[in-house]
Amino acid sequence: MTSQLHFCGPSHIHHFFCDIKPVVRLACDSNQLNLHLLSIVTGTIVVGPFVFTLFSYLYIFSFLRLKVESKEGRRKAFSTCISHLTVVALFYIPVVSNYVPPSSRNSAKRDMIATLLYSMITSVLNPWIYTLRNVEVKRALKRRLFSKELLV
Repeated sequence: MTSQLHFCGPSHIHHFFCDIKPVVRLACDSNQLNLHLLSIVTGTIVVGPFVFTLFSYLYIFSFLRLKVESKEGRRKAFSTCISHLTVVALFYIPVVSNYVPPSSRNSAKRDMIATLLYSMITSVLNPWIYTLRNVEVKRALKRRLFSKELLV
């Protein structure tokens, strides 16, 4: 559908990579059909796995709550699940907010920020989220943050 659009204006997009929404916005023709189709296709592709992932975690949480007897075992499992779910949310929430709702002409800056979140920030924060689960890293960070040298 995008290849059938007529482009007559500027060939510069205000984005940090060639994403489909900014390209469609450059079209001289009416692009509303393209933007609605993009919302439908992306919504199907993105929301399906996101909902499946959320239901999987709900199943895991209910299993842990009902079947795991020890509090320590539950705490460790919940800790691991929360880390995973945080990374999943950091990726899927900006993607869903960027592509699923129908687009308007004035949302280019918001779309670029959402794209930056799911393409770069998630990748940067992912190792930090899992590193902070490590007991030794937590202890070293607490020592460093709460040492008397920093307070003086």
